[in-house]
Amino acid sequence: MLVEFSVGNYRSFHAPVSLSMLAATKLKHPNLDANNIFTAPDGLPMLKTAAIYGANASGKSNLIRALSFMRTFVLRSSKESQAGEAIRVEPFRLSTATLHVPSYFQIVFELDGARYRYGFELDAEQVHTEWLYRSVKRESRLFVREGDEYDIASGFKEGRGLEQRTRPNALFLSVVAQWNGPLAIALLSWFRNGLELILGLNDEYYSAFTLKRCQTDSNFRQRVIALVQEADLGITHIDIEDRSLADMGIPEPLQGTLDKLLRDFNTLSDEPEALGDELRIPRAKTIHKIFDATQQVAGQVSFDLQTEESQGTQKFFYLAGYILDVLDTGKTLVIDEMEARLHPFLTRAIIALFNSPETNPKNAQLIFATHDTGLLSNQLFRRDQIWFTEKDRYGATDLYSLAEFDQPVRNDASYDKDYLAGKYGAIPFIGGLSMLFEVLADAQNA
Repeated sequence: MLVEFSVGNYRSFHAPVSLSMLAATKLKHPNLDANNIFTAPDGLPMLKTAAIYGANASGKSNLIRALSFMRTFVLRSSKESQAGEAIRVEPFRLSTATLHVPSYFQIVFELDGARYRYGFELDAEQVHTEWLYRSVKRESRLFVREGDEYDIASGFKEGRGLEQRTRPNALFLSVVAQWNGPLAIALLSWFRNGLELILGLNDEYYSAFTLKRCQTDSNFRQRVIALVQEADLGITHIDIEDRSLADMGIPEPLQGTLDKLLRDFNTLSDEPEALGDELRIPRAKTIHKIFDATQQVAGQVSFDLQTEESQGTQKFFYLAGYILDVLDTGKTLVIDEMEARLHPFLTRAIIALFNSPETNPKNAQLIFATHDTGLLSNQLFRRDQIWFTEKDRYGATDLYSLAEFDQPVRNDASYDKDYLAGKYGAIPFIGGLSMLFEVLADAQNA
């Protein structure tokens, strides 16, 4: 489970900020606590869900991108980067004070009954510092790296002797995992399998998981179908079929180029799959009922999901696979713009799945960025589950929760109305847009 994520000097983040999934013990929400909180193995109260609000360009997506960068760099730095190759980190660019300062990333998570705190500081040229601590009853250091100097404790003996094999632009933890260090492998496995991120609005980027899983696991497909049916999308069944590039109507001159691109992309994935001689791509067909003149069922018809169903239907189907997988395994799912193209009732239903002990017995977590103020309700979230991003006058993003205000917010407050009224900040200050048209009209008439 994810406990906390911190980032500094990355994209719109200047000073370090932290998103915490640790429940504030001083807050009491009698109607929500039993569902929205679970107890971690170490006895600390944890949150199942968190929503992040803020104006456009305030930094919501950058927070998720920062988490994605950390995950990707941990999984790939020892394999893909070559000596002297630049690290593709994006520091804060609106201050001269950050030009020569490394970017900062730290994550706290629980795995197998222990809590780990891992982080690093880096720039485009090298990893400046890296650290790993473990807590069972108290926190103990496993290793600390500062430049070329390593302090490795007895609890991380698997890392000894690998210091010289670690390039300046690679992470020590990743190198130890590559050399079969058991703890390092377990920690990288959490980054790979315990943390799922969905970025951007293009459903095609995350469609493959649901399609493949439905194709190879009939029981999982039936559960996805059941979830889609509950969403009232008019779909009675879903078939998955493999189609070649020629079957998909792609012109022959382009088939070779697309085949190469798809295979190259597959090799960059965390777990590349074996591809046959002829590349075949799974495609979903949705089944709908046909009715006669007396409104009796007269048969059925299939639609191509990608070309004949709405974008909202496509997104919900693709998300359904991730939702069920995360609920089954107790992972942490992070989604940017979760409400995009989904009806508010569907978004609420997804949140309810995570907040319910019945549908979420393994305490999976959902963290999402959104503009849907209809979710800002004291009947849905505790105050420490609601987060805001806001940029200051210098273009830097701040991150804070509704539980952090000096003047405490009441449990029975109208969160949505107060947010839109500007009481919590994190809203756009829009000038008189109509004045722009008046100025343009005056200029044309002059």
